[in-house]
Amino acid sequence: MLEKWFEAMLWKSRLVVLVAVVFSLAAALVMFYIATVDAVVMVSHITEYASPALDMAQRGLLRAEAVTHVVEIVDGYLLGAVLLIFSLGLYELFISKIDQAAGETASKVLLIQNLDDLKNRLAKVILMILIVRYFESALGIHFASGSGLLTLAGGIALIGLALYLSHMGDKPH
Repeated sequence: MLEKWFEAMLWKSRLVVLVAVVFSLAAALVMFYIATVDAVVMVSHITEYASPALDMAQRGLLRAEAVTHVVEIVDGYLLGAVLLIFSLGLYELFISKIDQAAGETASKVLLIQNLDDLKNRLAKVILMILIVRYFESALGIHFASGSGLLTLAGGIALIGLALYLSHMGDKPH
């Protein structure tokens, strides 16, 4: 009797994961909202780019700012995607399979079979966020010497290696 009650309570304790699911989903929605607002604001300001009153230096500065904003927007959407994948994965692993996720039209990206699937999907999106952040940082670099350019090239090579290794991890052994 005590064992049955304990096992029932232990099994129901998995429902505490719903807190993480709900708040991860809420955080994902917040990130999508923030990135969307940033995109709308950027588009409304970019009309200044065509102004004939701007000289080439001002236009170049505005262009650099716009590219930086685009990178930040992409970063925001990627973070929202990470949180969404995390939320869906936790729900599927601990609560219940999502019936709509198993349909023919559903994306296999969101179909989580085990903790390794969740980890791999999150790792890939986080890698993309890091690549976007590196790109954002690289946009602001002014090369005073060849070593700075060499460092940038080394970073790009490491990014390529990371993408290659993550792709190789997907192939069956």
